[in-house]
Amino acid sequence: MVGPPGSGKSMLAARLPSILPPLSAAELLEVSMIHSIAGQLSGGKLSDRRPFRTPHHSATMAAMVGGGLRARPGEASLAHHGVLFLDEFPEFSPQALDALRQPLETGECIIARANHRVSYPASIQLVAAMNPCRCGMAGEPGHSCARGPRCQSDYQARISGPLMDRIDIRIDVPAVSAADLIRPMAAETSAAVAARVALAREIQQDRFIAAGLTGIATNARCSTAAIEKYAEPDAGGLQLLRDAAEKMRFSARGYHRVLKVARTLADLDGKPTVGRIHLAEAISYRIAGERLTVAA
Repeated sequence: MVGPPGSGKSMLAARLPSILPPLSAAELLEVSMIHSIAGQLSGGKLSDRRPFRTPHHSATMAAMVGGGLRARPGEASLAHHGVLFLDEFPEFSPQALDALRQPLETGECIIARANHRVSYPASIQLVAAMNPCRCGMAGEPGHSCARGPRCQSDYQARISGPLMDRIDIRIDVPAVSAADLIRPMAAETSAAVAARVALAREIQQDRFIAAGLTGIATNARCSTAAIEKYAEPDAGGLQLLRDAAEKMRFSARGYHRVLKVARTLADLDGKPTVGRIHLAEAISYRIAGERLTVAA
């Protein structure tokens, strides 16, 4: 999420666990074991609420992916089956951010040292928030950066291109006006959204169980061959995807991630086939952050 200070980015991220389905028995056991190893299971208490980790931007690479004398789990593993929220995204050190590239791809953190090698699961949903520039107001009406466009490009270039390629949804969060606060619009409750998310997750699980794909519960974790099969678009969607891939020069990873997002959007709509509208929305989420990729 990219937007000026006070636009609600951190609040939106903090609300995300409230719409996610509770942990299953197997997931709860995995999360509990990781927290127990890290010494963070106070009093042996268990909860089916998905983890939500918010490390400070001063966190080191070892704190992020694990390490230390006894190679304990890092924030990525402590967020296993949950959300890892990185506020002030560009303020993290490049080493700490790029260390997340492997966990985002494989779902595990491998810590290799001279005398031991440890692997911790890290199937996470990464959520990041950042200001558009160092002064925070680039692009906002009535505001201008003292350093000009370079303030924005230099700040956003702190995030590497390969890491940005692993982020599926990139959205702009505009500033909230006083009118929005005085007369808020009617909004959907978290319970209603959570029910829709739970139904979409159930559709995905049933699909993978019927196909004999064990150990896969979401579209995000299925293989490229599987997503090409289950997210095969209709004729109109296929033409749109082909044109967008050529114009925006999607990488192979970006191409398959667009399919995964489109398949998820179709599941949320309860549609068996990925349509043009789902692909258009999935592609738009990558276009919204195109300036970040160019800067990086």
